[in-house]
Amino acid sequence: MKKLLLLFLVALLILTGVVGFRTMTFTSPQIEVERVTDIEVPEEEVAQRLASAITFRTISHQDPMLFDSTAFLGLHQYLEEQFPGVHATLRREVVSGYSLLFTWRGTEGAAQPFLLMGHMDVVPVEAGTEDDWTHDPFGGDIADGYIWGRGALDDKSGVLSVLEAVELLIAQGFRPRQTVYLAFGHDEEVSGVAGATKIAELLESRGVDLEFVLDEGGAVMEAGLMAGLQEMAAVIGIAEKGYLSVELGVETTGGHSSVPPPQSAVGILSTAIHRLERNHPGATLAGPTGMMFEHLGPRMGLVSRAFLANRWLSEWLLKRRLAATPELDAMMRTTTAATIFQAGEKENALPINARAVVNFRIVPGDSIAGILDHVRSTIDDDERVTVRQIGPASEPSPVSSIESPAFRTLQETIRQIMPGTVVSPYLVIGGTDSRHYQGIADNVYRFSATRVGEGDLKRAHGTDERIGIENYAGTVKFLVQFIRRAGT
Repeated sequence: MKKLLLLFLVALLILTGVVGFRTMTFTSPQIEVERVTDIEVPEEEVAQRLASAITFRTISHQDPMLFDSTAFLGLHQYLEEQFPGVHATLRREVVSGYSLLFTWRGTEGAAQPFLLMGHMDVVPVEAGTEDDWTHDPFGGDIADGYIWGRGALDDKSGVLSVLEAVELLIAQGFRPRQTVYLAFGHDEEVSGVAGATKIAELLESRGVDLEFVLDEGGAVMEAGLMAGLQEMAAVIGIAEKGYLSVELGVETTGGHSSVPPPQSAVGILSTAIHRLERNHPGATLAGPTGMMFEHLGPRMGLVSRAFLANRWLSEWLLKRRLAATPELDAMMRTTTAATIFQAGEKENALPINARAVVNFRIVPGDSIAGILDHVRSTIDDDERVTVRQIGPASEPSPVSSIESPAFRTLQETIRQIMPGTVVSPYLVIGGTDSRHYQGIADNVYRFSATRVGEGDLKRAHGTDERIGIENYAGTVKFLVQFIRRAGT
């Protein structure tokens, strides 16, 4: 017994030593650079241009009959007036009637080009919430240090900041070594099929092979916004999840509610959804999410750092802790979201048909075929429940390299403009237009230098969307420096 106890104590001591050593030597791969201070951005002027762009109601509706072509054409004309250097120097093409493609020819024709992108369309303001806004969502107001309105964050600030940076560089006489493309879609909020897809097809038809694409999708998180991290963190999307919607259907004989069967169409379908919600696809800390924790973990508190430094030991418990936060849980697994349930028309009549839609956001490593198999096997009721894929679907994107020159340039530029910011790759849990360019680009990155704090993420598609004037000017500074670095 004493020998067993001694062996146990020795094993515990060794384990403690290993855990402690790995925790103490767990370091974040950050790049040390000197701060850049030679970029001057006229804050009031760039703020006013963005505010005026917000007044154009370039809304993407699910119903294409509500599309307002005059708003998009009006924005095109406004951009031409406000950015004369861009329009005089770059070649502008209108794609699919409303999307824009600019070509900035480089000094070395053989150099591999890159593409900067954004989207001009915005989501609607939910009916009945207009009075909840502090300022008119399409008023283009500047007040209290902010630019207010739909598109201030998503994504007119992305479009205008790129144009501002290029305009400033042109005025300074800068010309990139390689060709730079600027692509601004008009339907990102409804899948980008007519905008980004067509631009990508046009470039592919011309034999364009991009070094990288930079789109929205990442941001700079204010200190304390990420649990356990008391430093600003710039997260760069190196992949995004796939998309799949599945329709579940049940058909029964119906009848009067006074003589119900053991289980109605509603009950059968509810059971199917319950099984899906109780049996999610498995979680993983591999890929982009694991890379994120390798970069951010060393800067966290001792307990979190110990967990993340010793995933070989703690992964099962770590997954349980992360699963308690919906945003972190979504980074680990393919998510299951029942979004539509339709059945019945009268309270005393059994419905003949019941229908539900379940939406899945697919993590890299899973696939559309694999999730369809998961749905059928989990429901396990082929005789009564039909399963059908509906609407557009996309596989998870490839994972872009964090060893590429472009990623290193992103890292260095972020820390040059925002010293002390921790830079990390991560997995984008939503979708962006950048997925349409994967076939013609070596790498696709998703990042905006916009700082976001508590509540800002909900503003993007919600009420009181806004961006700070200084914050917006900072995104322009970042892009000026990034283009200077990437284009030389």
